[in-house]
Amino acid sequence: MDCAARRVRYRHRMTNNQLLLEAIALKKCVTAAYNNVAMKLAPHVLYSKHSALFVDAVILEKSGELRRDKKLGAFHLAGLNDLQLSDQSFDIAPQFDPAAEKYQDATLFVVDADAG
Repeated sequence: MDCAARRVRYRHRMTNNQLLLEAIALKKCVTAAYNNVAMKLAPHVLYSKHSALFVDAVILEKSGELRRDKKLGAFHLAGLNDLQLSDQSFDIAPQFDPAAEKYQDATLFVVDADAG
């Protein structure tokens, strides 16, 4: 089995949490269905709130259409389905503030401005 085939098989076994950690670390987009709507997201931070996991991400595409407004949204991990890592890289959104109060003592993993 070649290296690319092994990566594909490994990614199929990855949990959503693992996949999001990889996407955040590598600044790679993910595709997913959220509340049955297909999206391409640029995940910036994984955090916990009220004992649940959330990811804040910029919506790049929604239902196959590019988004003009690049807003940062919060997504409950339980609502993300069919999560897949994309080869598309992303830049950190200027409105993202990793020091925001909502992330204090809740951040599990955050995008690194110095990486990549």
